[in-house]
Amino acid sequence: SRAGVQAGQLGQAQMQQIINFLIRYKIFLLYLFLLLISFIFTFQSHSYHQSKFLNSSNFITGSIYTFSDNVTSYFSLREENNKLVEENKKLRDKLFNNVLLSPSKIDSTTVDYEVVRGRVINNSYADQRNYITINKGKNDSIVQDMGVITDKGILGIVENTSDNFSTVQSILSDKSNINAKIKNSNHFGSLVWENTTDYNVVQLIDIPRLVPLTIGDTIVTGAMSSIFPENIPIGTIKRFDLDNSKSFYFIDVELFNDMTNIGNIYIIRNLNRKEVLELEAETEAND
Repeated sequence: SRAGVQAGQLGQAQMQQIINFLIRYKIFLLYLFLLLISFIFTFQSHSYHQSKFLNSSNFITGSIYTFSDNVTSYFSLREENNKLVEENKKLRDKLFNNVLLSPSKIDSTTVDYEVVRGRVINNSYADQRNYITINKGKNDSIVQDMGVITDKGILGIVENTSDNFSTVQSILSDKSNINAKIKNSNHFGSLVWENTTDYNVVQLIDIPRLVPLTIGDTIVTGAMSSIFPENIPIGTIKRFDLDNSKSFYFIDVELFNDMTNIGNIYIIRNLNRKEVLELEAETEAND
């Protein structure tokens, strides 16, 4: 057929081009062939050249392996990060239940707190009543008034829940009021957010004027809260002054958390909270 004849002619033309190429560059190709042969003989007869060749080969191979390992490590970062977060959750479980230093007592120690790990999926920090949305809800046994922290400090308190998500009242809210104290002391007050234009600083109020204060002192959660365990980090004293009554300090606390950049979080469940609240309500009713 005509198509078969054309294909045959095309193949002959391509073969002729190859032959013409070999004829035209025969001297150069012969030179490359002889050069290759000389290199082979040189490497076989001289250990120094063999060593250099092997080192170069190893360098190239090593570079390829390194690049491959870096790519693999990059794509496994999420998995490794999840492992670290889960390990931190277990450590916080032990820490909040006072068994971190005595693991042999875990079986005989009353567990007061449970920790659920989660992640922030939405975060507001520039409004007067800021909230944070997390990826844990009723299906994860999350309920209202559970504390939320990060690896650096407190974040807020669960306000509303759906099956799979919860909203958290941020400490950057003019409704927030959390028991806090000076670290290594029993002097406590209320943590609020009065200067709503600065989302790196909150205020500690109701600390008596007789309490010795120093710029840089650490502020932590107090023991008067049924939501947060005691001594969860909050921040450091940035500035302090006496209020108008001259009886209490007005303290600016610079937060440990960067409230504009929150990822992994931990939700804290106080297993004794219901019993404590019922007892206090009964006591007040009987007064």
